[in-house]
Amino acid sequence: MQLNLKNPIVFFDIESTGLNVASDRIVEICAVKVMPNGDEEIKTRRINPTIPISAEAQAVHGISNEDVKDCPTFREIAKSLAKWMEGCDFAGYNSIKFDIPLLAEEFLRAGVDFDFRKRHLVDVQNIFHKMEQRTLSAAYKFYCQKDLENAHSAEADTLATYEILKGQLDRYPDTLENDVKMLAEFSTKTKLVDYAGRIALNAEEVPVFNFGKHKGKPVEEVFTSEPSYYSWMMNGDFTLDTKKVITEIKLKMR
Repeated sequence: MQLNLKNPIVFFDIESTGLNVASDRIVEICAVKVMPNGDEEIKTRRINPTIPISAEAQAVHGISNEDVKDCPTFREIAKSLAKWMEGCDFAGYNSIKFDIPLLAEEFLRAGVDFDFRKRHLVDVQNIFHKMEQRTLSAAYKFYCQKDLENAHSAEADTLATYEILKGQLDRYPDTLENDVKMLAEFSTKTKLVDYAGRIALNAEEVPVFNFGKHKGKPVEEVFTSEPSYYSWMMNGDFTLDTKKVITEIKLKMR
């Protein structure tokens, strides 16, 4: 099934130095841009993260520090990548929880203003978990009847994710609409304000904390009753995007 697209959609996957969105960096990114007419453009790029790749991460994706030492840094490709992705919606596997926040953080570090919140974000893993509850390799086998070769290579995972979404549309025609806006809404578990999921919207559309001792409490209420909590977050190991979001909320309180 061909996707019914109003805008181009970018399927992408990231391999990184580790799993900490706030401090780890991208070492490889693959993106498949699918146009409304069905045309596809694939870009795969290895990146010098400027920090060491953890042994645990290397064991998963097989990319070493030596492999990327002569590659461009993210800052060097950020503007061209943002221009290529301009006007696109986005899709990935576990992308809302990891890939989108990490890519957003890299753009912020590079000084490039790229706002994913203006785009539809489809998370194929969330659709899969709502429907079947399995892993990427199992999802590929289940929906596409194929074995996933070279799992944890960015390009293999990206292309598999694209195929899986089309397979999901074929398998659940009564539940899933071939529309990116609907797919984005269906694959989003919680309305998040920041990419890392530290701040969410409650039923009244009020920003609330989504972690820790104040989970579920309105951000403004906490910052009013406990002003030091804002300082603690700004000095803590939170993403630049999260700090930007809570600062915007705090400024509106004045």
